Amino acid sequence: MLTSPTIGLYIHFPWCTRKCPYCDFNSHAVSGQIPETAYIQQLLQDLDQDLVLLDDNPTVTSIFLGGGTPSLFQPAAINTLLISIQQRLKLDPRVEITLEANPGTTDYAKFSGYVQAGVNRLSMGVQSFNDIQLKALGRIHSAAEASRAFAAARAAGFENINIDLMHGLPGQTFSAAMQDLEQGLNLEPEHLSWYQLTIEPNTGFYRYPPTLPDDDALWSIYSEGLVRLKARGFERYEISAFAKDARLSAHNLNYWRFGNYLGIGAGAHGKLSSDGQLLRTTKTRVPADYLKAPNRRSSPIADASLQLEFLMNSLRLTAGFDWATYEANTGLDRAGLNRFVTQGQAKGLLNLTSEGLQPTTRGLQFLNDLLLMVD
Repeated sequence: MLTSPTIGLYIHFPWCTRKCPYCDFNSHAVSGQIPETAYIQQLLQDLDQDLVLLDDNPTVTSIFLGGGTPSLFQPAAINTLLISIQQRLKLDPRVEITLEANPGTTDYAKFSGYVQAGVNRLSMGVQSFNDIQLKALGRIHSAAEASRAFAAARAAGFENINIDLMHGLPGQTFSAAMQDLEQGLNLEPEHLSWYQLTIEPNTGFYRYPPTLPDDDALWSIYSEGLVRLKARGFERYEISAFAKDARLSAHNLNYWRFGNYLGIGAGAHGKLSSDGQLLRTTKTRVPADYLKAPNRRSSPIADASLQLEFLMNSLRLTAGFDWATYEANTGLDRAGLNRFVTQGQAKGLLNLTSEGLQPTTRGLQFLNDLLLMVD
């Protein structure tokens, strides 16, 4: 068993109204009625099985309800789940509880119900404010519906909202990308996840690749977007994450800082580490099988992979990491990174600070190239 003073909790909801062609997450188009009650019961059984991995009572600092489309579930089901979690785990008084929502599956009544259930952060999957692009991306909502959903969430009481927005979309021009970004900024969210579309294996776009903007166009969109985000008061703290008024995502920061978290739900992943040991957990992926038994598979991570995994996460952050965190989470000596540091500095991808390592702006842009230097 592994100890951890604080921990995050990820909860996966595997159903969607429709599978988007760019999505490589464990999501499945709804066929019939979602078995809400049965799934909540299995989530709690799953959690109970995972709690035996801990020999203390860690404080939960964040809960993230992701998917899939968690907003397909009724507020009453979410309320039951959160109450039951609080009966099993100690929650930080300031715990961040995020729910992902699709604008096409929500309304004021639902948002109000989620607030009453204890959800205090909303992550809205908008992706674009262009109806042509939304259709190409397989989204079920329109641009107008996205704006209305945001207004409804505000009216229902959400004071901390993230908008997911893509750029580099099929056939997207520079002006169209900037218009998308400006429309998102004009809604005045507290957080914006602004990321480039990538084509992943096992997706519709991988099988039938769309025509995307060329590298020069992508660079123009990316560089100008950073300028506009900064001008509107958004702090970039991760490759594609921007926060206003210090509303950084506590849950995602825990991932990137290589913190510990449990993962429950169909296909969910978890990570526990202590004194250089690291355990990865995964759950039954297919929803129908998960409803029968939320089996857990776990495996330790070897030292060689441990170093790379830490760097893959922590170097996504603009602040990088300090040596104390590196050694505490990996059990490895910093001297093992000497060659990596020298090469990264020589290529202008890394800064060596008095306390640790920090990616340069170029290093953030070319993180994959930087990670190829890891021994």
